[in-house]
Amino acid sequence: MSPGDTSVGPTAGTQPPLARAAMDRAAPYRRDPQWLTRAWPRSLVLVVDGAAGGRALVRDGADGTTLVLVRPDRAPAVEVTDRIFIGTVDDGTPVFAVDAVPPSPVPEPSVAVPGLRSVTVREVGHLLSDRDAGLFTTAAAMVSWHARHRYSAASGLPTRATDGGWSRVDDSGTRSWPRTDPAVIVLLTDGGSGPDGRCLLANHHARRGDGASRLYSCLAGFVEPGESAESAVAREVAEEVGLTLAATRYVGSQSWPFPGTLMLGYLGRVDPAQPLRPDPEEIIRARWFTRAELAAGLAGERLDSGDGYRVRLAPPASIAAFLIRSWVAEVAPDPGR
Repeated sequence: MSPGDTSVGPTAGTQPPLARAAMDRAAPYRRDPQWLTRAWPRSLVLVVDGAAGGRALVRDGADGTTLVLVRPDRAPAVEVTDRIFIGTVDDGTPVFAVDAVPPSPVPEPSVAVPGLRSVTVREVGHLLSDRDAGLFTTAAAMVSWHARHRYSAASGLPTRATDGGWSRVDDSGTRSWPRTDPAVIVLLTDGGSGPDGRCLLANHHARRGDGASRLYSCLAGFVEPGESAESAVAREVAEEVGLTLAATRYVGSQSWPFPGTLMLGYLGRVDPAQPLRPDPEEIIRARWFTRAELAAGLAGERLDSGDGYRVRLAPPASIAAFLIRSWVAEVAPDPGR
């Protein structure tokens, strides 16, 4: 790729990779125990290993990467109340998720199966179909929520799953439901177009990297109580790099089930003449990248951080990667333009 070529191909996409879903959540059935009982024998089951970080099996083949869904007789045995009803797909087939080690597809677990691997949503979310992306993201988030809510925060009593896995209740009747934490993520730009336009990426302490490379990504943070998403964007930008926003534009959102976050994606325009003042407790280094630089990096060319390390960009399933690719391809208009 030449320095002036900023195309990134179809992976720029039109929506964040984990914002896709092609299933019916069929919420009315969650409180119908008889329907759930009848649905189980004809269902498909997604086995998610919560203890291993939400891993499930996928198969790589000529048709791409697909989730491995098994019939109930092949699924690990779990209590009825531990079956999480995800929804229905295709012609109305019910789909359940269970938290367990995925079953071995062959008699001998030590025998490798070509094309079969254990992965997280982070690794393959962008490769999956709309149906499989929605199923995996939902199942991973729900398995994580159940694992973290075995006891009631209000009473301290043990809880059990009800409503098809969509709530938990203790013996006193205190009930809890899955919660999603809103977080904002923003790609800052100078408003410039073409190969010389620039965006700001940072290497965070939480994503330091290895001995040879550093992960550079967008600025992000959780929305605080009493705060709007737009106010959170402005606050995070000021706190993390000391810049004042000139304009913002909402781009899109996606679930990030690690463990249960809704990422709200923004583009922000700032005056690049402002001095960068990275927060040393959060940011190791922040720097401006041109559109041409990032296009080359996305095409596989070496991208240097400027302090001796190779730059790694956000993983393809993340909304950060979506924001970066969309900006590079100039399919997401800059704020105020």
